[in-house]
Amino acid sequence: MKIARLVHENNETYGFVKGDRVATKDEITYQTGVPIPQSIKDFLFDGWFDEIKDKIDTLPYEENISKFKLLSPIPNPNKIICLAFNYIDHAKEQNLSPPDEPAIVLKPRTALNGTGSDIICPDFVTQLDYEVELALIIGKNCKNINEKQAVDAIFGYMILNDVSARDIQFKDKQFTRGKSFDTFAPSGPWITTADEIKDPQNLKLTTKINGEIRQNSSTSNMFIKIPEIVSRLSKVMTLEKGDIISTGTPAGVMLNKPNAVFLKNGDKVEMEIENLGILKNTIRFVNEN
Repeated sequence: MKIARLVHENNETYGFVKGDRVATKDEITYQTGVPIPQSIKDFLFDGWFDEIKDKIDTLPYEENISKFKLLSPIPNPNKIICLAFNYIDHAKEQNLSPPDEPAIVLKPRTALNGTGSDIICPDFVTQLDYEVELALIIGKNCKNINEKQAVDAIFGYMILNDVSARDIQFKDKQFTRGKSFDTFAPSGPWITTADEIKDPQNLKLTTKINGEIRQNSSTSNMFIKIPEIVSRLSKVMTLEKGDIISTGTPAGVMLNKPNAVFLKNGDKVEMEIENLGILKNTIRFVNEN
């Protein structure tokens, strides 16, 4: 099932997506008789989704998705955890060995952004880069879990663009500030539930900038695989319902490349992961003085 967070005429809602059609929260309540909550997080993680799951096939999907603006699927996660250098091809292009333990960066939830929205970058940033990543959504609170339990803890998957200001990153000698600007975590376009993804370690993922392919790889190139990522992180911190874990990016970013072509004002960024949809954003540089 694909579950999207939506807005129309300043009214936020959520719903199921099938092709170009949507069954909204109000429609789901009307058709099933179940008074599902206003909050998408309450709906997904507090038992309501499971309650109406067997009724999904009966929904008529009356609205066209073009009517809505799509928001970042999870509005207020407690944590956004991003892995660095977790793809063998990306580490190789940086002349590095992938780390044996998850090397992580925490992004603030204020960086979240939806598909179709602009990525807003202050004009003092001179090296703006992209990173297509498979992100997973944690569906239950967990601590010190093993890899089998980790699989059961994953509610679903989506695309995340770990936007990075490389000049800030190099100046600071660490990653947080350069990855934490507002709108620097576009995600979506929706959550695809884990049961629909037979093998998350064998998904094609691409990035196009103005139609030109810049990244073209597969999640099979991850060094630390998804169950191990979740298990190891749970031994460091309690993972909570709605947390986002972004699993790293493959080769093709502009980081440390000679003659690098960084993102500029008006660039169209299109990211696709097999079976998860397409994430589209436009770059806007602004003067914040």
